[in-house]
Amino acid sequence: MPHATASPFNLRIADHVLDDLRSRLAQTRWPDEPPDEPPWRSGTSVAYMQALVDHWRTGFDWRAQEAALNRFAQYSVPLAGIDVHFIHEQGKGPAPLPLLLSHGWPGSVFEFRRLIPMLTDPAAFGADPADAFTVVAPSLPGYTLSFRPGQPRFGVEEIADVFAELMTGVLGYPRFAAQGGDWGSFITSRLGYRYAEQIVGIHLNLLALRRDPTMLQNPTDEERRFLGELNLFLKDETGYQWIQGTRPQTLAFGLTDSPTGLAAWIVEKFRSWSDCGGDPANAISRDDMLANITLYWATGAIGSSFWPYHARLNRPWPVPPGATVDVPMGYTEFPREILRPPRSVAERMYSDIRRWTTQKKGGHFAAMEQPEALVHEIREFFRPLRR
Repeated sequence: MPHATASPFNLRIADHVLDDLRSRLAQTRWPDEPPDEPPWRSGTSVAYMQALVDHWRTGFDWRAQEAALNRFAQYSVPLAGIDVHFIHEQGKGPAPLPLLLSHGWPGSVFEFRRLIPMLTDPAAFGADPADAFTVVAPSLPGYTLSFRPGQPRFGVEEIADVFAELMTGVLGYPRFAAQGGDWGSFITSRLGYRYAEQIVGIHLNLLALRRDPTMLQNPTDEERRFLGELNLFLKDETGYQWIQGTRPQTLAFGLTDSPTGLAAWIVEKFRSWSDCGGDPANAISRDDMLANITLYWATGAIGSSFWPYHARLNRPWPVPPGATVDVPMGYTEFPREILRPPRSVAERMYSDIRRWTTQKKGGHFAAMEQPEALVHEIREFFRPLRR
């Protein structure tokens, strides 16, 4: 059976969509700020959102963001009943290694704008051209540019299957490297488990491990520290997961209708999960946040983007109990990542950990917060795996 053929893609959001966005922003109905709690303690700060929405409406230049994305070679290809959008940037070096980059929620391919040039053209950044990668960065099925209303919904397993077909069938890379954070780490780990013969190695900046506080008996001090973090995360940071996982369609009404509501839902995660000291713009610029949010708004994809959470709550773990991911694995820990399991826990699932490093700064959105550090780790991990 012949493989699907990719077609060139150029992003252009219609003027009337942007006009409607500005009109809705101007008519925002604001909630009050709880008087007996500090801002952000019970959710997104009203004052912060008022300033951000004013900038979004009057100062943010979407066309500049759109042009920045269009500088990359982009394509769309029909796979598994949907049109999958992806960036495909050729590496500049003697033997570029194909590298699949997978983003997560609430992310998009905008996360990789600074990462991709450093990966594809290391010499331009003072590094060795032998470390060049040819980068493939898809929009996850159901997310932004890989979404159309009414299309099938995908979980981690289906997304991994689509990405394997994209890399090997459509693009013709018999073996490739993979990197991911957030859902991208789950997809990348699933690829390493399900498609080991095609995977050179996987690099993660989040570990796709089961979150079970009872999983460790007689924990070490380091494991006890992790269990404390895990219990706090489960108590205070998982409300969004339960809503997105159990009632994604109900939540989609409000966030599809209100751009301010959509932004408040996403910005709270940019603040909570980044190394920002309380102001998300300290880690991720306002325009970078708004580029990502605007892409969700313009494509109407927020409801579909919840689906991996729904699938996760209603299916077994993507790597079955007792199974391991046996391809070479590298991991970079950023200090403000949502969870930081110790190596002893990771070794239960990843049998061939080749590189394990910790960073001094950065959080969950490493590709946007600390792109140079992440690129360095990707280069270092994959260098000995090149052939």
